[in-house]
Amino acid sequence: MPRSAPLLLVCLLAALPLAEAGAGPWRDRAGNDAALEADDDRRSAPALPAGSRVLRDLAYGPSPRQVIDIYLPPGATAAPLLVMVHGGAWRFGDKAESRVVDNKVARWLPRGIGVVSVNYRLLPQADVAQQAEDVAAALAFVQRQAPEWGADPREIILMGHSAGAHLVALLGARPARVIAAGGSPWRGTVALDSAALDVEALMGRRHQRFHDRAFGKDPAQWAALSPRAQAGKGATPMLLVCSTERRDHPCDDARAMAATLAAQGVPARLQPEARSHRDINGTLGLDNDYTRAVEAFMAGLSPVWRERLEGSAPR
Repeated sequence: MPRSAPLLLVCLLAALPLAEAGAGPWRDRAGNDAALEADDDRRSAPALPAGSRVLRDLAYGPSPRQVIDIYLPPGATAAPLLVMVHGGAWRFGDKAESRVVDNKVARWLPRGIGVVSVNYRLLPQADVAQQAEDVAAALAFVQRQAPEWGADPREIILMGHSAGAHLVALLGARPARVIAAGGSPWRGTVALDSAALDVEALMGRRHQRFHDRAFGKDPAQWAALSPRAQAGKGATPMLLVCSTERRDHPCDDARAMAATLAAQGVPARLQPEARSHRDINGTLGLDNDYTRAVEAFMAGLSPVWRERLEGSAPR
């Protein structure tokens, strides 16, 4: 070995980024980089049923990020709406990404269900509390405008993936933010593989760097942003989907969240899935047992959702 090799090795090691306290990268069993919690960055191009309408970039606030896309079924009349919130570690992501939209639109528009996809301000422009307020404002906007689109403001289900799952679970646990934004309670909430349902527990154990950026170092802030700590009797019914493929075991916190909601008398269901973090988002809407299990929860929220999902309602 040349005499310069040890010095070169030291320099290379020094150039590597140091893990922050309690942090460290990891990959799930499928090889996905779960440290990024990224959705697919391909733009969506879903096949839409004939007669469908798409309304893009409708503003619910003054920021360029405070916009939504709406996919409406053919001949929409009092259509129920699925409001979808993308993930991306609270720092990136977009409402038009393929995994966020495509399979959900392809599955549910033909059943007479509209899909709304939400953008919100991201770190560092807006902190996580402000992001939750953005989603609350978007939901309130959808409720106000729904009749103009041929949709029913009472028949809304809020869904999110990853960081978006944390935001919808936070709102579902305590809907006060939505009410403060001029909205009203909705039928139910579906959280797709959040690792931040119990923020206090998360920040007290080994976690990713982006969680420090999202939640800071103040335990009072952790409690305020923790869906489990905020859960009360006014919470919406909630489905907690979690990946059994992740090394950080999100199903443990999802199970605890379901138990906390149940203790408050709130209907809650745990749905473990042997799928990667990304596939829990991307494969929802395909014709599989996973999609049907999510639909079973949705159908149980109201007769309207049951009729649409079981195919007996007029389109």
